This record gives sequence, structure tokens and C-alpha cells, in this order.
Amino acid sequence: MKKSAVRTTAENVIQIPQKLLHPIGSFLTQQLSRLERRAREVSTQDPFKDTKRLLENASPDSDAAVQFGHARITAIKSELDRKIIQTKKALARIKIGKYGICENCGNMIDTDRLMIYPEATLCVSCEKKREK
Repeated sequence: MKKSAVRTTAENVIQIPQKLLHPIGSFLTQQLSRLERRAREVSTQDPFKDTKRLLENASPDSDAAVQFGHARITAIKSELDRKIIQTKKALARIKIGKYGICENCGNMIDTDRLMIYPEATLCVSCEKKREK
């Protein structure tokens, strides 16, 4: 009898073997490092953090370019923070042996979804429900 690439636990929940999860964990760890580095870089580009501007006591609405720059940096930082959190959740699920299992319904996450979005912790149907 051949060994399956996926094994079943006592609760009939399918788990991905650790030897297959190791490369995914390495990839996600590298991705997390890149995301955190990018978040630090983006934070330094915020025009509101300009100390010269603060010393001049400029009002926040005085310069549209500064306002737009701040809004852009805030949006990018928010998206990076979301990706960092999602990547950390996926790494934690690898450690506890629940990677690839939807954290909402307990079903397996489609492998095609995991290939494209390895930090996914929800299956497609639960993600759609959450977005509504």
C-alpha cells in the first residue's frame, strides 16, 4: 500500500505532512521578512513624519500633495500590515498542524488556492461569506 501525500487524523480531518509543509513554511518566513522590511521602508516615507514640517507647525490641510502622500502611504501600510498578519497566521497554523484547513468551517482549502495564496487560512466559500 502506497503512502498518501495527505493523512487523516482521528477526527477525519485531512492534514498535509510536515515534510511537505517545510518548504511552504520557509517561503512564508521569507515573505514575512520581506513584508516587514517593506513596511518599515514605507513608514519612513510618510510626509507627516517630516520633522521640519512639524517644526514649522504646518496645518495638515495646507498642502494637497502632502495630504495625498500621507493617504497613499497609509493605504500601502495598511495593506502590508494585513498581509503580515495573514502570513503570521499561516505560519502559526503550520506549527500547530492545521495549515490547509479552513479556520472557519474546518474543510480543506483547495490546493490551487494555496498555490496562489499560500497564506490563505479560509476556503473560498468562507472567504466569500466574510467579504459580504
